[in-house]
Amino acid sequence: MARVTVEDCIVKIPNRFKLVMIAAQRSRELSKGLDLTVERDNDKNPVVGLREIADDTVNLDDLEEALIRGQQKHIDVDEETDEDDEFLAVEDAFNKPNTETDPSAKSDVADDPLARALAESAFADVKSDEDNVTQNNASEE
Repeated sequence: MARVTVEDCIVKIPNRFKLVMIAAQRSRELSKGLDLTVERDNDKNPVVGLREIADDTVNLDDLEEALIRGQQKHIDVDEETDEDDEFLAVEDAFNKPNTETDPSAKSDVADDPLARALAESAFADVKSDEDNVTQNNASEE
């Protein structure tokens, strides 16, 4: 069989850089023991890989995907932070028992001045809303 050249493969993969990368990936696969799709004819793995590309006996998309996976060192995973988790973490911080001084003691929001001020302001809003409802009901009767 005639020797394969890059010109025979350029028809399948027009970008020479991509061709070399994919042929090298196929050569690595052959070195690992994957099955040949063409006769070896006493050729080395890189030449066999180029011949397989030229004869279109291998799936180029699979080779490209394997090449990409092989080159990746770190895969970023975008994890969205859930606001509910943040609120639960704050709630857990307030509900943790204070085991440093008394193992049976539970922390109280009243111990924290900021938390106490927030709670008083929230309860003040609720109380004013209840007063408004009571006044509206009284005026309707």
